[in-house]
Amino acid sequence: MIRIEIEKAGDMVQLRHLRDQLHEEFEQRLLLSHSLDWNRELNQVHDWLIHHTIELAQAVVHAEHGASPEPYAFVLFGSGGRREQTLWSDQDNGLIYAEPADETASKQADLYFKILTQRISSMLIELGYPPCSGDVICTNDRWRNTYSGYQAMLHEWLQDPHWENVRYLLILADMRFIYGDEGLVNDLMDELFAYIDKHPIMLEHMLHNTLHHKISLGLFGQLIKERYGEDAGGVDIKYGAYIPIVNGVRLLAIQADVNESSTEQRILKLQQYGHVEEEIAYDWLEALSIALKLRSLTPFQLEENQYTSRGKLTAEGLTKQRINELKLCLRIGNDLQKYVKKMISKELDKG
Repeated sequence: MIRIEIEKAGDMVQLRHLRDQLHEEFEQRLLLSHSLDWNRELNQVHDWLIHHTIELAQAVVHAEHGASPEPYAFVLFGSGGRREQTLWSDQDNGLIYAEPADETASKQADLYFKILTQRISSMLIELGYPPCSGDVICTNDRWRNTYSGYQAMLHEWLQDPHWENVRYLLILADMRFIYGDEGLVNDLMDELFAYIDKHPIMLEHMLHNTLHHKISLGLFGQLIKERYGEDAGGVDIKYGAYIPIVNGVRLLAIQADVNESSTEQRILKLQQYGHVEEEIAYDWLEALSIALKLRSLTPFQLEENQYTSRGKLTAEGLTKQRINELKLCLRIGNDLQKYVKKMISKELDKG
């Protein structure tokens, strides 16, 4: 029913009205649902909303500028790529298009996709998705590129793996196709995995970035809380719990050639292929479930009609039950980071 209603929306006003209704419904259901189920359903709705927005944008651009000159794929990065968007996630997206035949066609395609991505992004803003603060967005030339442009970036990052380049590689590792020609995405991901298979030293570079965000748990098992500002006394759920877990699982998936983008699926495939024991996988899923739920319970606001959040659970929100859940999540996350370090070290010792 939800999908049919979304696909029936003829303009952004109708689509935004639907999104606001669904936002309220999912917010009310959060505490009554198993958070992994809730997360899957929410992200399916996000996918439908974004997919239909692209269709509406494509129709407008087609009427004004004609059909797309080349096949293209619209992709999601970040939490969208991992199917872990919150109710208020921003835009982390890009566009890959097939190689034009000559210079004239290249200029035409560049202009066309510039217009299209601007239209898509502005419509997503109307829908309540703010632009990515880190500029990982389809209107940025870096992330709106030909297939060969993406290839060139990929190989530059792989061959010069300093901190920033590895950060881009890890962003790319979460890429997920959502509209257009899926083959463009699959081919690029195959290249990334094939290179790392041949050059396992890349895992060491990726490890440094992966362990950059520390779990918000002190030496004596106490929560590390925000000390200053309006979030004082609260806990940074995004960077202190959620990000360390998804980063660790992502690196293990890359090491094991598990080409999945969602953290849940990565864990299940790591277990299925014998890379991790069932009991450990169960713990990671529990920690992920808690992190996703607590992240979704952080306060949000509407700024310029766009949903935003600082990702911090307030001091008032830290009930006894939530503190116990969070500590369990963080202990598992801490063990996960140690496990990742051990497994990557083993891989490197093999030579």
